[in-house]
Amino acid sequence: MNYLSITKRWFINVASIVIVILLSVSVLLLLSMRNYYYGVASMALDAYSSDKIASTFSRYEASSSGFEKAGRDFVENFPDKDIMAVWIIDRNGNIILSSSGFQIKEKVDMPDYVNALSSEHGSARFTGRLPSGEKIIASTCIYNFSTGVHGGAVRFMISLEAIDSQLVRICFIVAFCCVFMFALLILSGSLFIRSIVNPVKDIGDTAKKIAGGDLEARIDRYPYNDEIGELCATINDMADKLATSDRLKNDFISTVSHELRTPLTAIKGWGETLLQIGDTDSQMTERGMGVIINEASRLNDMVEELLDFSRMSSGRMKMNNDRIDILAELDEVVFSFKERTIKDGIDLVYNVPHTPAPANGDASRIKQVFINILDNALKYTEHGGKIIIFAEIPNPATLIISISDTGAGISPEDLPHIKEKFYKANTTVRGSGIGLAVADEIIRLHNGEIDIDSVLGEGTTVRITVPISPFEKDTTDTEGDISINE
Repeated sequence: MNYLSITKRWFINVASIVIVILLSVSVLLLLSMRNYYYGVASMALDAYSSDKIASTFSRYEASSSGFEKAGRDFVENFPDKDIMAVWIIDRNGNIILSSSGFQIKEKVDMPDYVNALSSEHGSARFTGRLPSGEKIIASTCIYNFSTGVHGGAVRFMISLEAIDSQLVRICFIVAFCCVFMFALLILSGSLFIRSIVNPVKDIGDTAKKIAGGDLEARIDRYPYNDEIGELCATINDMADKLATSDRLKNDFISTVSHELRTPLTAIKGWGETLLQIGDTDSQMTERGMGVIINEASRLNDMVEELLDFSRMSSGRMKMNNDRIDILAELDEVVFSFKERTIKDGIDLVYNVPHTPAPANGDASRIKQVFINILDNALKYTEHGGKIIIFAEIPNPATLIISISDTGAGISPEDLPHIKEKFYKANTTVRGSGIGLAVADEIIRLHNGEIDIDSVLGEGTTVRITVPISPFEKDTTDTEGDISINE
């Protein structure tokens, strides 16, 4: 796939903007400097107005050669010969005196002189070049005698060569600064972009490996604690969870395969046995048919549990809600476990109020929750242990059912994950690892919750909290602790 890299996009977008900004700032700076220096030169020319010239030339007005004498006196006493040149121009436009001391005989184009002759103020300015090629800024002031007769003019000139040379030096300095700043920006930007692009490439490569099935791939080379570091940590956490989920899935498949194989083996074995003995042993046939029916029922329960899990995972688990008594459903489930608790040598203590606990719910699903939790309690409790079932109604709208056992308990590391799908804290005990996840989903769909407390080696308490319809609670009509096995 063709794509434009982040580095190229950054260079095209940012670098182009920086170039435009640097060029704009440089041009504005140079124009400002040029206007400043040229302005200073203009101010120097403005210092010599027609009034100052008249004050000098008027003293020689009575002499027949007064203008030339006045011009010589003006030039000789001119204080700014080091920064500007002065020409004295007679009434015919000839340059008769120069502050440089050299006589200028050739005809010089003087646009400022021509414009000054026609100007109302008797002065004009010109920026251009002398015949020698020197760039100047010139200002000409016309002098008229008191009688109104044109006497001549004085031309002031300042060379712009030094100013232009200074501007060229400034231009080189500005250009060097711009290039240095641009290079510094490119270098720092490239390092910064590389610090983003390289980790992003690592993230992409690792994500491809994970997508390809390598769940052991991790990102471990990003040194900064920022957004990308958080992204790396999130991807690593995702990979850990995917690896855990994959392991749990494989364990689940193995467990379910084993769980399915056991009743199938029993059914097949007894079927072959019954086929061999025929009708010769009715007692054996009855026993075998009982085993086959029990194992078939067990298979059916396992398939239903898997179907429930599938519906739960896809969000298709539906409740057939009706008006039910939750405690009555609990009574039926506890009674159905009576024989098993006696057989396993486990003391089952049952303490619930006689008051009904009406609610809108699915009776079969609620029973399924109680069956799953009691089955777990029995599986993890050894002979001689105890299971206590206690129910209370702390307020008219809430029912709390606690099922506690004195079994193996759950480690603190396993406890936060115990309601996750496929998760089994103890893989040595039969079960698919999805019963509690399904139970938790069913209670959640009844707007309740399941909480689990456990101490490793001491036992586990599962607390089911569900909302019920308000009723008038009778606190006197409750049972004490009753041992079902008695």
